[in-house]
Amino acid sequence: MKRTLSLILFCLASSALAAPPPGHPSPVQAMDILMPLKPPAPGELPNQGKVLSTMDANDFTYIEVDHAGSTEWIAAPKMALKPGNTIRYEDGAVMTNFYSKLLMRSFPKLIFVGHVAVTGQ
Repeated sequence: MKRTLSLILFCLASSALAAPPPGHPSPVQAMDILMPLKPPAPGELPNQGKVLSTMDANDFTYIEVDHAGSTEWIAAPKMALKPGNTIRYEDGAVMTNFYSKLLMRSFPKLIFVGHVAVTGQ
C-alpha cells in the first residue's frame, strides 16, 4: 500500500512539473503547429519563383529558382519538377557555403525548405 501511494504521488508530482507555463501551447497543440498532418496550401507559402534547373541527391531535390529577378537555390524533399514550373515554397533554414559531397558542389547560399508546391507550368 505504501509503495502504491508513493508511486501515485510521484506520478502526480511529475505531471505537475511537466505542465507548460501559462500561455504556452500544450504538447498536442505544439505538435500540430510544428508538424501539421497536412502540408500547407500553396497560398500559404510566402515565396514564389520559376524553376530554372533541378538536381536530385538522396532524399532531396536541389532547385535553382528565379525569385523576384534573382537566382537562389533551395533544397526540398525529393520531388519531380521541370524547368519552367512555377512553384511556391516556404521560408526555410539558410545555409551559407554549403558543400554537397554527393553533388561535389558548393552553394554560396542554400535554403532548406519542407514544402514546395507546383502552381503552374
